[in-house]
Amino acid sequence: MEGTVFVPALEGMKHVKSEGGEMLTKEFLEVCKQIMPVIDKFGAAMALVKSDIGGNITRLENKYLTSPSEFNLLYNMVRVEVEAKTAKGSSSCTNGLLWLTRAMDFLLELFRNLLEHEDWTMPQACADSYQKTLKKWHGWLASSTFSLAMKLAPDRKKFMDVICGTGDINADIEKFCTNFTPLLEENHKFLASVGLDDLKAS
Repeated sequence: MEGTVFVPALEGMKHVKSEGGEMLTKEFLEVCKQIMPVIDKFGAAMALVKSDIGGNITRLENKYLTSPSEFNLLYNMVRVEVEAKTAKGSSSCTNGLLWLTRAMDFLLELFRNLLEHEDWTMPQACADSYQKTLKKWHGWLASSTFSLAMKLAPDRKKFMDVICGTGDINADIEKFCTNFTPLLEENHKFLASVGLDDLKAS
Protein backbone atom coordinates (compact mmCIF):
# COMPACT_ATOMS: atom_id res chain seq x y z
CA MET A 1 0.00 0.00 0.00
CA GLU A 2 1.38 3.41 -0.99
CA GLY A 3 1.38 5.66 2.04
CA THR A 4 -0.94 5.12 5.01
CA VAL A 5 -4.63 4.18 4.96
CA PHE A 6 -5.41 7.88 5.51
CA VAL A 7 -4.06 9.04 2.14
CA PRO A 8 -7.35 8.75 0.15
CA ALA A 9 -9.29 10.65 2.84
CA LEU A 10 -6.63 13.38 3.03
CA GLU A 11 -6.81 13.75 -0.73
CA GLY A 12 -10.63 13.77 -0.71
CA MET A 13 -10.81 16.51 1.91
CA LYS A 14 -9.33 18.98 -0.55
CA HIS A 15 -12.52 18.77 -2.60
CA VAL A 16 -15.35 18.85 -0.03
CA LYS A 17 -16.17 22.55 -0.41
CA SER A 18 -17.88 24.32 -3.31
CA GLU A 19 -16.34 27.49 -4.77
CA GLY A 20 -18.70 29.38 -2.48
CA GLY A 21 -17.28 27.51 0.53
CA GLU A 22 -20.30 25.25 1.12
CA MET A 23 -20.08 21.55 1.99
CA LEU A 24 -20.64 19.30 -1.02
CA THR A 25 -22.71 16.17 -0.37
CA LYS A 26 -21.01 13.62 -2.60
CA GLU A 27 -17.50 14.73 -1.70
CA PHE A 28 -18.13 14.84 2.07
CA LEU A 29 -19.65 11.34 2.00
CA GLU A 30 -16.67 10.10 -0.04
CA VAL A 31 -14.27 11.21 2.71
CA CYS A 32 -16.40 9.41 5.32
CA LYS A 33 -16.34 6.28 3.15
CA GLN A 34 -12.57 6.46 2.88
CA ILE A 35 -12.32 6.07 6.65
CA MET A 36 -14.11 2.70 6.46
CA PRO A 37 -10.91 0.70 5.71
CA VAL A 38 -9.40 2.14 8.91
CA ILE A 39 -12.49 1.09 10.90
CA ASP A 40 -12.23 -2.39 9.35
CA LYS A 41 -8.83 -2.84 10.95
CA PHE A 42 -10.43 -2.58 14.40
CA GLY A 43 -12.33 -5.79 13.73
CA ALA A 44 -15.23 -6.75 16.01
CA ALA A 45 -14.71 -3.79 18.36
CA MET A 46 -15.94 -1.39 15.69
CA ALA A 47 -18.63 -3.52 14.06
CA LEU A 48 -21.37 -1.31 15.56
CA VAL A 49 -19.68 1.93 14.57
CA LYS A 50 -19.06 0.62 11.08
CA SER A 51 -22.65 -0.44 10.47
CA ASP A 52 -23.90 2.85 11.92
CA ILE A 53 -21.61 4.94 9.70
CA GLY A 54 -22.35 2.77 6.65
CA GLY A 55 -26.12 3.04 7.19
CA ASN A 56 -26.03 6.81 7.55
CA ILE A 57 -23.82 7.26 4.48
CA THR A 58 -26.24 5.11 2.45
CA ARG A 59 -29.25 7.08 3.71
CA LEU A 60 -27.69 10.40 2.72
CA GLU A 61 -26.39 9.03 -0.58
CA ASN A 62 -29.81 7.68 -1.56
CA LYS A 63 -31.39 11.06 -0.87
CA TYR A 64 -28.68 12.79 -2.90
CA LEU A 65 -29.29 10.43 -5.84
CA THR A 66 -33.00 11.35 -5.95
CA SER A 67 -31.97 14.84 -7.09
CA PRO A 68 -28.21 15.46 -7.40
CA SER A 69 -28.66 19.07 -8.45
CA GLU A 70 -31.03 19.91 -5.56
CA PHE A 71 -28.95 18.06 -2.98
CA ASN A 72 -25.51 18.93 -4.34
CA LEU A 73 -24.96 20.92 -1.12
CA LEU A 74 -25.07 18.77 2.02
CA TYR A 75 -27.18 21.10 4.16
CA ASN A 76 -29.93 21.38 1.54
CA MET A 77 -31.17 17.95 2.66
CA VAL A 78 -31.59 19.29 6.18
CA ARG A 79 -33.23 22.53 5.03
CA VAL A 80 -35.84 20.59 3.03
CA GLU A 81 -36.65 18.38 6.04
CA VAL A 82 -36.78 21.33 8.44
CA GLU A 83 -39.33 23.03 6.15
CA ALA A 84 -41.34 19.81 5.86
CA LYS A 85 -41.09 19.31 9.67
CA THR A 86 -39.65 15.80 9.17
CA ALA A 87 -36.09 16.56 10.36
CA LYS A 88 -36.56 14.99 13.81
CA GLY A 89 -37.73 11.63 12.46
CA SER A 90 -35.43 8.72 13.21
CA SER A 91 -35.08 7.90 9.51
CA SER A 92 -34.50 11.49 8.37
CA CYS A 93 -31.36 12.62 6.56
CA THR A 94 -30.91 15.23 9.29
CA ASN A 95 -30.69 12.44 11.84
CA GLY A 96 -28.34 10.55 9.50
CA LEU A 97 -26.00 13.53 9.17
CA LEU A 98 -26.06 14.17 12.92
CA TRP A 99 -25.12 10.59 13.84
CA LEU A 100 -22.57 10.31 11.02
CA THR A 101 -20.89 13.48 12.34
CA ARG A 102 -20.96 12.16 15.92
CA ALA A 103 -19.43 8.83 14.88
CA MET A 104 -16.68 10.76 13.08
CA ASP A 105 -16.15 12.87 16.23
CA PHE A 106 -15.58 9.63 18.12
CA LEU A 107 -13.07 8.34 15.57
CA LEU A 108 -11.16 11.63 15.52
CA GLU A 109 -10.96 11.63 19.30
CA LEU A 110 -9.71 8.04 19.17
CA PHE A 111 -7.02 8.89 16.61
CA ARG A 112 -5.97 11.86 18.77
CA ASN A 113 -5.70 9.58 21.80
CA LEU A 114 -3.49 7.18 19.87
CA LEU A 115 -1.20 10.09 18.98
CA GLU A 116 -1.10 11.79 22.35
CA HIS A 117 -1.11 8.82 24.76
CA GLU A 118 1.46 6.33 23.57
CA ASP A 119 1.22 4.39 26.83
CA TRP A 120 -2.55 3.78 26.56
CA THR A 121 -3.93 0.40 25.49
CA MET A 122 -6.41 0.37 22.64
CA PRO A 123 -9.46 -0.35 24.91
CA GLN A 124 -8.35 2.58 27.09
CA ALA A 125 -8.09 4.92 24.09
CA CYS A 126 -11.51 3.75 22.82
CA ALA A 127 -13.22 4.14 26.20
CA ASP A 128 -11.88 7.66 26.70
CA SER A 129 -12.99 8.73 23.20
CA TYR A 130 -16.43 7.26 23.79
CA GLN A 131 -16.81 9.14 27.09
CA LYS A 132 -15.88 12.42 25.42
CA THR A 133 -18.11 12.08 22.34
CA LEU A 134 -20.92 9.54 21.92
CA LYS A 135 -21.74 8.53 25.47
CA LYS A 136 -23.88 11.55 26.37
CA TRP A 137 -26.13 10.93 23.34
CA HIS A 138 -26.60 7.19 23.93
CA GLY A 139 -29.22 5.53 26.08
CA TRP A 140 -28.29 2.83 28.58
CA LEU A 141 -28.57 -0.07 26.14
CA ALA A 142 -26.45 1.50 23.40
CA SER A 143 -23.92 2.60 26.00
CA SER A 144 -23.60 -0.91 27.52
CA THR A 145 -23.31 -2.56 24.11
CA PHE A 146 -20.71 -0.06 23.01
CA SER A 147 -18.62 -0.40 26.16
CA LEU A 148 -18.65 -4.18 25.80
CA ALA A 149 -17.56 -3.99 22.15
CA MET A 150 -14.63 -1.70 23.03
CA LYS A 151 -13.15 -4.49 25.13
CA LEU A 152 -12.61 -6.40 21.86
CA ALA A 153 -10.29 -3.70 20.51
CA PRO A 154 -7.15 -5.10 18.86
CA ASP A 155 -3.61 -4.85 20.17
CA ARG A 156 -2.43 -1.29 19.71
CA LYS A 157 0.92 -2.05 18.09
CA LYS A 158 -0.56 -4.56 15.64
CA PHE A 159 -3.25 -2.05 14.69
CA MET A 160 -0.74 0.76 14.09
CA ASP A 161 1.46 -1.54 12.00
CA VAL A 162 -1.51 -2.55 9.84
CA ILE A 163 -2.71 1.01 9.13
CA CYS A 164 0.80 2.38 8.64
CA GLY A 165 1.48 1.02 5.15
CA THR A 166 4.59 2.72 3.78
CA GLY A 167 3.85 6.20 5.13
CA ASP A 168 4.35 8.25 8.28
CA ILE A 169 1.27 7.22 10.25
CA ASN A 170 1.57 9.82 13.02
CA ALA A 171 1.92 12.68 10.54
CA ASP A 172 -1.09 11.45 8.54
CA ILE A 173 -3.28 10.99 11.63
CA GLU A 174 -2.38 14.51 12.72
CA LYS A 175 -3.16 15.91 9.26
CA PHE A 176 -6.44 14.03 9.16
CA CYS A 177 -7.53 15.32 12.59
CA THR A 178 -6.46 18.90 11.78
CA ASN A 179 -8.28 19.01 8.44
CA PHE A 180 -11.40 17.01 9.31
CA THR A 181 -12.20 18.60 12.69
CA PRO A 182 -13.32 21.99 11.22
CA LEU A 183 -15.63 20.19 8.76
CA LEU A 184 -17.33 18.29 11.58
CA GLU A 185 -17.57 21.49 13.64
CA GLU A 186 -19.25 23.14 10.67
CA ASN A 187 -21.84 20.33 10.56
CA HIS A 188 -22.56 20.76 14.28
CA LYS A 189 -22.80 24.52 13.90
CA PHE A 190 -25.28 24.23 11.04
CA LEU A 191 -27.37 21.58 12.86
CA ALA A 192 -27.37 23.76 15.99
CA SER A 193 -28.58 26.74 13.91
CA VAL A 194 -31.75 24.80 13.07
CA GLY A 195 -32.04 23.45 16.63
CA LEU A 196 -31.12 19.87 15.77
CA ASP A 197 -27.64 19.26 17.18
CA ASP A 198 -28.78 17.82 20.51
CA LEU A 199 -31.10 14.96 19.52
CA LYS A 200 -30.52 11.85 21.63
CA ALA A 201 -30.76 8.21 20.66
CA SER A 202 -34.27 6.90 21.27
